[in-house]
Amino acid sequence: MDSKKKQQFLMMLIGLAIIAVSVFVGMKVLSPIDLIGEEQPGAVAEEPEQPTSEPEPEVEKKEKEYVPVVFIGKNSAGDEVYKVVKREYDKDIDGAKLRYALNALIMGPKQNEKISGIYSEVPQSTTILHVYDESDKVIVDLSTGFVYGGGTESIYKRLYQLIKTISRNTTKPAYLYIDGKQADVIGGDGIMITQPLSENSIGE
Repeated sequence: MDSKKKQQFLMMLIGLAIIAVSVFVGMKVLSPIDLIGEEQPGAVAEEPEQPTSEPEPEVEKKEKEYVPVVFIGKNSAGDEVYKVVKREYDKDIDGAKLRYALNALIMGPKQNEKISGIYSEVPQSTTILHVYDESDKVIVDLSTGFVYGGGTESIYKRLYQLIKTISRNTTKPAYLYIDGKQADVIGGDGIMITQPLSENSIGE
């Protein structure tokens, strides 16, 4: 082989070498690099949400309180009895406990209680004029609506409902007034009442 052909062959080898190096470098640049610990597509970690305001202080839960109210119903034997039901009570909203219980008594049984046979003889026309809660006694002053309508038996029952409801909501001696006057006689038949009120207050 003459020198001219040797030179051409050498140039060809050099050219091939340059091309090979260029291809190798290009592949390294274009190919992805594996990095340990990198998030893969579709598994991007979310940054924890930053609080936008001060956390609200925990509100202390108040224990529910109830007052007893006395209506009329039947026992398992079918006998008519006085039924004690409970009404949820909040002194910060509903005021004095006894007054709240008396209001509940006048409002009468709830619908589900009526369905179960519970009823009341206290007329809903009754108005609470005053409840005086003194240091040594309680005075409950009702309107004349309490003593009208229903006949003698109904008045007996409503009086017992009232007395039983009052006695379950205060330990003080309680007195019943009608329109500002102490009630010693109630109803057209003249039902006698001894005061302070008790289970034995009503004369038969």
